[in-house]
Amino acid sequence: MHTFDDVSRMMRGLNLKHSRESLSILLSQAGNQELTHLQWTGMLLGHELNEREQQRRSANRRKAGIQVEKHLDEFDYRHQTTITKRQVAQLLDFQFIDNRQNLIFIGPPGVGKTHLATGIALKALEQGYKVWFSTALALTEDLEMAEIKGRLKARIAQLCRYDLVVIDELGYLPMNRQNNHNLFQLIHALYEYRSVILTTNKDFTRWGDFFVDENVAVPIVDRLIHHAQIFMLGGESYRLRQKMGGGSVVGVGQY
Repeated sequence: MHTFDDVSRMMRGLNLKHSRESLSILLSQAGNQELTHLQWTGMLLGHELNEREQQRRSANRRKAGIQVEKHLDEFDYRHQTTITKRQVAQLLDFQFIDNRQNLIFIGPPGVGKTHLATGIALKALEQGYKVWFSTALALTEDLEMAEIKGRLKARIAQLCRYDLVVIDELGYLPMNRQNNHNLFQLIHALYEYRSVILTTNKDFTRWGDFFVDENVAVPIVDRLIHHAQIFMLGGESYRLRQKMGGGSVVGVGQY
């Protein structure tokens, strides 16, 4: 006849951490509900699996690198009318991730590109996908440091373990030749293997503004758009509109 302590030790040996911590509560529930041995075993194992899944998703959330949470239910579709709530909702079955497709949001500053990218990334995390989020500037610095240390291939391999890589604000600052090369290697490694969400303030014809080498820009564009849904967002800056008390903003363009 095993005692409570005996069972607890066996659960520790089997690494059933969550069920072991809740053993008293689970035993009490089994008695109150008059569960069969099989039902109680199922409840015990179900509890362990659920807790492990929640722990895994929490770890994915910490590793995602999302600094500012922007949720889709807070997005103002009345202000941003060039994309609809239905279009965004259709993305949330995450077939684009399962099919290794990309999402590209193009438009001037302040029209909601980062909000949409962040909101979709958060929903993907909730569904158990692994996500990595970075601004283009932070990404190029990350890859440059890895290249200096002789670890560029290893760093790219790490990023390829995520189901979804979000690159925010591409095109706001120019990149040098080495940055171009490093970014191309990452995009090439992700191509048809992982999904990318990209936000940029410049359409593809203007990518030469920040890529110093057209021979790199063209293959990057080619790989990004080959399996991509592209959303052109228009309108005036939401942030400037708020700052001016909801009035019209004149002369807001790309920069």
